[in-house]
Amino acid sequence: MYINATQLRVGMIFEEDGDLYRVTYVQHVTPGNKRGFVQAKFRSLSSGTQYERRFSSEDKIQKASVEHREMEYLYEDNDEFFFMDMNTNEQISMVRNDVGDIDEYLVSNHKAVIAFHDGQAVSLELPPSVVLKVERTVPGLRHATATSSAKPATVETGLTVQVPQFINEGDLIRVDTSTGEYLERIKK
Repeated sequence: MYINATQLRVGMIFEEDGDLYRVTYVQHVTPGNKRGFVQAKFRSLSSGTQYERRFSSEDKIQKASVEHREMEYLYEDNDEFFFMDMNTNEQISMVRNDVGDIDEYLVSNHKAVIAFHDGQAVSLELPPSVVLKVERTVPGLRHATATSSAKPATVETGLTVQVPQFINEGDLIRVDTSTGEYLERIKK
């Protein structure tokens, strides 16, 4: 199935010259008096090589035929990540190259979507946001409610996120998985 380049989204898998690629970054650019284009970064699923390319808005891209299955993340062992199918209890493993650079959003017992191509697990897709627990952060500035200053906080997966001053250790926060930005504090 062919789609316009303007329909590219982060996490999408497309096929070109017999190889599969996962989109890692997309920016739609529409300069004032010129034709719009799509700037995209993508990674080869076979070699792990990162590419960057500019597509015109009329370019057609072959979307890969993939099956998506919701699975539960179990644990990591060295550079191997283990998942379980919720319906069949079948367990699969994926190597770091297949998971990509999104392992900082994986928390045990949380759900993720695995893309399969010809029966082989090829890519991991996360929900738009995840809830993570703040493990370490510096104390907030007193009476900093009127400022929009941020401070670094390290969450349970090792990811460092810029958070508002009122966030403390032990708080649960929602983080955007596409940008790594703080979205909101979750009430316990």
